[in-house]
Amino acid sequence: MKDFVDLNADAGESFGRWKLGDDATLLPLVSSVNVACGWHAGDPATMRQSVELAASNRVALGAHPGLPDLAGFGRRALALSPREAADACLYQYGALRGFADPAGVRITHVKPHGAFYGLTLRDDAVADAIADAVASLDSDLLLVLLAGPTAERVASRGVRVVREAFADLDYDDNGHIIIEPNPGAKDPETCADQAMDVLRGSVASVHGTTIDVDADTICLHGDRPNAPAIARAIRARFEENGIRIAPMHEILAARK
Repeated sequence: MKDFVDLNADAGESFGRWKLGDDATLLPLVSSVNVACGWHAGDPATMRQSVELAASNRVALGAHPGLPDLAGFGRRALALSPREAADACLYQYGALRGFADPAGVRITHVKPHGAFYGLTLRDDAVADAIADAVASLDSDLLLVLLAGPTAERVASRGVRVVREAFADLDYDDNGHIIIEPNPGAKDPETCADQAMDVLRGSVASVHGTTIDVDADTICLHGDRPNAPAIARAIRARFEENGIRIAPMHEILAARK
C-alpha cells in the first residue's frame, strides 16, 4: 500500500451571485486545488479569491480548464478538434495566470474538467494536443489525467503526467469515472474507504469488477454539498493508517 499521496479538489466554481461549494473550509484540507477558469464555471473575482485561498493555505494551484458550457457546468459532451482542445487549455491557463502572477503564486498543474477530461480518454489526438500545449508552457508544469492507459501513454511521450483517482465518484467496468451532472452528498466514510482502496491499488466498479489503479493523487469535488466532511473523513483515515499527504511534484519524483 502506498504511504503518501496528493489530495486534490476541484474548486473555484462560483459564478457571479451564485455560490457553489465552501472553498474556504475545503482548501485547508487538501494539498492541491484545481481552479475553474471561466468557461464551465468561475469568474474573475472567484479566480482571484481562489488564488488568494491557495496561497494563504499553501495549497498547490492548478488550472482547471473546461468546455465552453456554463449552463451544463462543462459536464456535457462537446466535440473539439485537437487544435481547439489545446487552444482551450492555453487560453484558460492564461486567464488564471493573470491573477496568479501578480500574487506571486505559481501554477503547478493543469487538469481538464468534466467532459473535457472525458474527451482525453476517448480521443488520443486530443490528449496529445493538450499534453503538448501544457509542456510548451513550462517544462515543470504537470498534467493531471485519469490513472490508466491514457495517462501511461501520454507519460511515455515524456510529458509530466500525474495519475489521478477519485474518492467520491463511481467507476464503470472500463475503469472510467461516472460523471454526475449534479453531485449530491455522499457518505464521507464510504469515500474514505474508496480512497484507501486506491492506495491499495484497486477500486471496485459499480458492477463489482476490480479496476487496477496506480494513482499519484486522489480527487474530490468541491461542488458536492458535503465536500469538506468528505475531505475530513479521508484525512482522518489517512492519519489512522500513517498515510502522508504530499504535493504532486514530490510524488512524481518518487516514481523515478
